[in-house]
Formats: sequence, C-alpha cells, structure tokens
Amino acid sequence: MRVETDNMAISDILEEPQLLRLSRWFSGLRGDLTGGLTAAVVALPLALAFAVASGVEPKAGLYTAIVAGIVAAIFGGSPVQITGPTGAMAVILVGIVAKYGIEKVWIAGVMAGIIQIALGVAKLGRLVKFIPYPVTAGFTNGIAVIIFCGQLNNFFGLQLPRSEHFLPGLWQTVTHVEAANWAAVVLAMLVIATTVLWSKVNTTIPGSLVGLVLATAIAYYFHLHVPTIGAIPQSLPMPQGIPHWNNFSLIRELINPALALAALGSIESLLSAVVADGMTVSEKHNSDRELIGQGLANIILPFFGGIPATGAIARTVINVRSGGKTRLSGVIHGVALAIIVLTLAPLAAQVPLAALAGILMVVSVRMIEWKAIGLLIHATYSDFGVMILTWLVTILFDLVLAVEVGLIAAGALFIKRMSNLSLVKVPETEVFPPGTPLELGKEIAVYRVDGPVFFGAAERFVTFVRDQPEVKYLILRLRFVPDMDTTGLVALEDIYHDLERHNCRLILTGLQPQVKQLLERSGLLKTIGLSNCFETTTNAICSLTDNTEGCSLPVATNFHLKELMDND
Repeated sequence: MRVETDNMAISDILEEPQLLRLSRWFSGLRGDLTGGLTAAVVALPLALAFAVASGVEPKAGLYTAIVAGIVAAIFGGSPVQITGPTGAMAVILVGIVAKYGIEKVWIAGVMAGIIQIALGVAKLGRLVKFIPYPVTAGFTNGIAVIIFCGQLNNFFGLQLPRSEHFLPGLWQTVTHVEAANWAAVVLAMLVIATTVLWSKVNTTIPGSLVGLVLATAIAYYFHLHVPTIGAIPQSLPMPQGIPHWNNFSLIRELINPALALAALGSIESLLSAVVADGMTVSEKHNSDRELIGQGLANIILPFFGGIPATGAIARTVINVRSGGKTRLSGVIHGVALAIIVLTLAPLAAQVPLAALAGILMVVSVRMIEWKAIGLLIHATYSDFGVMILTWLVTILFDLVLAVEVGLIAAGALFIKRMSNLSLVKVPETEVFPPGTPLELGKEIAVYRVDGPVFFGAAERFVTFVRDQPEVKYLILRLRFVPDMDTTGLVALEDIYHDLERHNCRLILTGLQPQVKQLLERSGLLKTIGLSNCFETTTNAICSLTDNTEGCSLPVATNFHLKELMDND
C-alpha cells in the first residue's frame, strides 16, 4: 500500500510541471486573445482615419491593418508589436499620393520594404537608439501638428482638393471656413468630447469607437448632409497585381519617396518596440528582425491594396496593457479586423468624415510630447532649440529632412559640449612638494586636463595652453584623459612646438595606456622625450629640483623607468 502511495506521489510530481505549463499556456492564450481583440477594436477607427488622412480610400487602411498586422506579428522582432497605418506615415503618404498617385505609392512601398530588409540584414536596427531624444520629440510633435491641421478640412465639412504641402493646404482651408458645414462641426466636436471623456465612464471600450458609432448613428437618423467615407467592400483583401516597375527611370523617380517611407517606418517601428520592451517582462525585441518583418509587410501590402505601415505605439501599448504577451496577439488583432470587415463593412459607408477628423485631432494632441517639452525647457536651452528646429522643419518641409537637420544640429551640439575641455590650473599647495624653491614655483604651471581630447576639443586645448603666463615648465596632468584622436594628437604636437619656440618645456604626467600607445605609434612620444613623461606630477616637479623631500619615488624614476620596472 505504501508503494502505491509512493508511486502516486511520484506520478503527481511528474505530472505537475505539465499541468503548470498547460496552465501558463491557457493564461497566455487568454492574455493574447484579450490583447489582440482590444487592439483590433482600437485599430478599427484609426485604420479608417489614417487612410483618409493619407489621401487613399478607407478600405486601404483596413486592409493594411489586417495584412501588416499578421505578417509583421509572425516575422517581426517584437513579440507584442501591433503594426498598421499610423499618423506619422499618413503625413508622408498624403504628399506622395497627391504627387504620384496610389499606383506609384504601391511601387514606392515595395521599394521601401526592400530597403528595410536590407537594413535588417546589415544589422543596422540598433542604430535607432543613437537618435537624440530632442530629435525624436521634435519630429513627433511636428507630426502631431500636421495631423491636427490636416483634419481641419474634414472638421469643417469642406471637400477641398488635397494639397501636397502643409502650409498651402492650411491656408486653403482657412480661407474657406465661411463655407463650413456646421453639422459636420457639431459631429466632430461630439466625437472629440466623447473620446476625451468616455474613459471616466468605461475603460474597456475605447472612447474613439463610442464617439464614431454615436456620430454615425446621429448623422444617419437625422439625415444630416455631411461627407462620409463611402462604401467599403464586404470582403477580405485579395491578391492583386501592381504596375510593372522594371523601368529604371521610374525607380529613380520614386527612390526619394521610398527612402522616406523606409526611414520613417524603421524609426517609428523600432521606437514602438523599445516602448513595448519597457512595459513587458517577456522577451525583448530583436531590432534587425523587426526591420525584416516590417519590410516583408511593406513588400506584401501593395499586392493586397494596402499602404505602407509601421509599428503603432498606441496600439502596441494597448495590446500589452490588455494582456498580450506573444506574437499570437498581433495575429488575433489582424484576424479580428478581417471578421469585422466581413460583418460590418456596409455600416462603415455611413461614417462621417468629420467623426474621423475628431478622432485624429484627439490623437494628434495626445501625440505631442508635453513631458518632453517641459523636460527640455528645464534642462538645456540648446536641446530645446534642437527640438524646436526639428519641429519647424517637420512642419514646413518634410519628416526626413527634419530628422537629418535635427541629427546635424544635435551632432554639432555634442561636438561643442565635448570641445568644452576642462583645463584647470592646479594650486601650488596641491602638487608642489615641501621645500620647493619659490623662484622655481613661479616658473612651473600645472594644469589638469579632464575628458577625451579629440577633434572638437583640440582648438580650445591649444588656445588654453598658448595663453598661459611666461613659464619655463608647463606640466599637463593627463590622468583623466581616456582617449585622443588624430586631430587632438596634432594639437598636442602644435602645443609642444609652440612652447619650444618660447623656451618652455612641456611635461606630461599620468598618461593612460591608450593615449600613450597613440603617442608612441605617431612618434610624438619620442619627439616630446621620454624624460619629459612621468607617472605622477609630484615626481615631475621633483625632477626639476635637487630637493627630493615629499617625493614618493627617486628623482630619476620617470615614466620610462616606471614602464621598464613594470615589464620586469
């Protein structure tokens, strides 16, 4: 009987891990199901809205969310990323659609996908982490302003032709406000109020969806004459052909739009993945695989009538907060949208464009990095200036140029900060050994150099040293200089020859291994002389006087002899 009891106990122990794994699997499945369905509900009005904002048919937004959501979830590098049409991509697409037409946008989308895959294969995904925070905040805020102002046309119920550029389009809308459809304005305000306030009533159902349904019902019941999004086919996205693009002139014509789409799609997707990493304890994203997954999605999308897509930060956050943990949540999001299209597409034809405008206006206001603005204002004016510059270039020109200008400005600031080399005169009482003759003390100047001496610091380095009083011995303490580049090396050589012409001896102390190796390879160490290099400043001063009181090492123990002793 005891044996049976023991056997049952052993059996239970063996089966327990399987039960735990099964329980975790069901728990994860439930989380993925909840997260995917919630993300789909949120994505529905946004997919329609961003398609309209991009200048294409609303169905293109739904098809994009379905196809890209599934493809990127399977092949991408983030387990919880939700991919689809976004506001940032809409800002670029609206100009490209207006200039080239939808068929050429499909070709540009395929080219952008190829570029993204190439970036992923080349393992360049991690470079997005080096984009300075003021630059990302600047173009995010710029995108928010463009989206908000771009919806004024639909907000006022105007049906004006789309403009390729921001300012002409805004001016066109402002000059036609007197012809506004006030029923559309009321519906848009209703959606804005519902989207903002609904969370105080219920946090499960998105306020944007409630506002969309409410505005559509009111417009239909009261027979309001407001522009609607039009019919959406009650069918799944099916494969289709795209125009032939084996013409080199066409590729050359679309290379700039393709680069813009690839750059923005890569940056936004990787930033979204980084945000998701900070919210979940599941596996972290693989930047390079994420680029490949997003590239595959953008290559496939045109063949299903979709538009270029990116990882969507808001939908990804909602997925994680609702329980999404694995790639299955992204797939469920796409499948749920497909089911919605099959069952509710006829109702979408009645959705007022003003309702979508209200949703996008709320989204744009929430996109603005208010926290970043406050942080940068209280941090440094230079970083705040970079953000404002990027912001303005985004609004007045385009996103790609804004990122380029922002990076250049941020790089220039970085160089300037690093060039602020800390060169501090060391007090005599800190380094001079007891008994140092007063006359000799007046002839010695000791300066401590802090930070890497590279090209940005070289000019200031030279200026500091050349402006010193008439001394016969200039000691540079380099213990806190970890690195030096070629321009810094040339600057140090100029300092040596400049001091030599003034009968001033240059002495270096505390050389770090990397700096010492550079001086040796260049031959500058030999030029300056090993007898002028010491391990400590005290030893260097002791070598200039017969008084050795306070010296920790013999007077003759200089940098070279110390090195020989270490090698022995």
